[in-house]
Amino acid sequence: MFQVNDTLISEDLLEEFFVCDLVSCKGICCVEGDAGAPLEKEELKTIKNILPEIQEFLPENSKKIIREKGFYYIDEDGDCVTSLVNERECVFAYFEEDGTCKCSLEKAYYQGKTHFCKPISCHLYPVRLQKIDDYTAVNLHHWKVCDCAFVFGKKLKIPAYRFLKVPLIRRFGEKWYKEVETIAELLKETKESNV
Repeated sequence: MFQVNDTLISEDLLEEFFVCDLVSCKGICCVEGDAGAPLEKEELKTIKNILPEIQEFLPENSKKIIREKGFYYIDEDGDCVTSLVNERECVFAYFEEDGTCKCSLEKAYYQGKTHFCKPISCHLYPVRLQKIDDYTAVNLHHWKVCDCAFVFGKKLKIPAYRFLKVPLIRRFGEKWYKEVETIAELLKETKESNV
């Protein structure tokens, strides 16, 4: 673990390779799992405010769930998470003709309809954040559905922290990210000199 300000960063984030491979996985991370995507408290208001702008991108069954149950619920850990359709995919998920699952929030964002890309937990994945006392642990999560992304990242030689540059900066800031880059480079140099 490495400390930058009030964060504890796992070595995995700096050393392991990762690049999403939608061609292989078809966005299954938005479908599989035992709960919806974690939402931060401030994201609840943001998403509520942009619901009218994303309606055109939502499948009918998602619109129905949102009308009847809302776009989020409190899970068994007491966290706010996105609602699910058929106890499977995220309520904001939609499917392309080839079966690839994508995000309605992200689609609306890229079409200039909103200023909110998607929940930070989704944007950061496979990074998961965990509060430990006064610190936030920044850990790389390993989930079988993303195995192809670890393979693809290794093939392209792109470390996870580089692939996740935009969401990491979104969450922690540019200065924090530059410090992480410096630590990653020093770690790489140290390991190479010990070979």
